[in-house]
Amino acid sequence: MAEHAPAAAPDGMRLYAIGDIHGRDDLLGELLAMIERDAQSASGAVRKILVFLGDYVDRGLQSKQVLDRLISGTLPGFEAIHLKGNHEAAMLEFLRDAAFGRTWKNFGGLETLHSYGVQELALSDDPADFERARVHFEAVLPETHKRFLQTLSVAVELGGYFFVHAGVRPGVPLSRQIEEDMLWIRDEFLDARGSFGRVVVHGHTPREEVVIRENRIGIDTGAYMTGVLTALVLEGTSRRIIQTEASANRRMAG
Repeated sequence: MAEHAPAAAPDGMRLYAIGDIHGRDDLLGELLAMIERDAQSASGAVRKILVFLGDYVDRGLQSKQVLDRLISGTLPGFEAIHLKGNHEAAMLEFLRDAAFGRTWKNFGGLETLHSYGVQELALSDDPADFERARVHFEAVLPETHKRFLQTLSVAVELGGYFFVHAGVRPGVPLSRQIEEDMLWIRDEFLDARGSFGRVVVHGHTPREEVVIRENRIGIDTGAYMTGVLTALVLEGTSRRIIQTEASANRRMAG
């Protein structure tokens, strides 16, 4: 792809990339209804694809409900690609190592555990309670949820776009990016001005507005705090935004 050529979605596809949900199943349901209405304008021959950018769990109070919805199938007639976020990685790490709960509970894990009815850590930092919580969580976590988390993709390339949770490391080819960077990177990626070879569509770093640069598009609008969950719609070279709440009055930051 020439540097000056505008990025384009693959022919015959309409892509809906969805930012960080963070336990807000209420907003996810609202946004999916908006997407379903939007897709009525698409030709019957167009493939409609949902690309979820990760961070389905933590912070909000409905993590279990979010995973239930994603696993059961979100919209008829749509394909879905589910990417892994750093919060899904954290959830799996707690299942492997109870001691990680001391870290995880401080960035949203407590809310996730509560959504599954696990409350051993509500008022405790006792290592024995961390292990009791891990055992309880493992017992109540549906096998479908565990399998979903374990089989998430880390990134996907579609046309002129590269979809990933956090971003990529500048100077490293997309094919050689490592999972840790794709789940966690911030400043090195956000501050980069050079081409990554594709326009990177990402979440992970919340902003009040969608951020569009020549080399990246950030669509994490802090849904669990703001009530604004964002979808980026890509078809051909066109780009549109669909958002919950005051979508018509929100602008894209240049």
